[in-house]
Amino acid sequence: MSAFGKSLSTVIVATTLVAWTAVSVVSAQGPWVAPADAKAAKNPVKGVGNAKKTVETNCVSCHGASGKGDGPAAAALPPPKPANWTSDAVQKQGDGEIFWKISNGRGAMPPWKHLPENERWEIVNYIRTLKGK
Repeated sequence: MSAFGKSLSTVIVATTLVAWTAVSVVSAQGPWVAPADAKAAKNPVKGVGNAKKTVETNCVSCHGASGKGDGPAAAALPPPKPANWTSDAVQKQGDGEIFWKISNGRGAMPPWKHLPENERWEIVNYIRTLKGK
């Protein structure tokens, strides 16, 4: 085998190993549970403001246009897959839990602490509008 072939084989094996390790680590994560203080947090914001636009800009690629976790990027993501915001599992969570998850992220879900707090609460309110859809 040529030097190029050996190098290419090494790169393929290394890439596969890194990808497998990342999937294993993320898959090994247990249920995503917000801390008690986050669960107790009360939503100080009424209404959705510009949350729909914020979601379209930042969230639709993974969570989908209707919030079902079926965005175009979702299929390529390792577990855990994006949450289905319309599901009972999400809708039964407290506002503070959802806010904490948006703020902190996990796995492929990035933290959104750079968004103003008010906007993150508006996203929580927007997610509530998707109940039963």
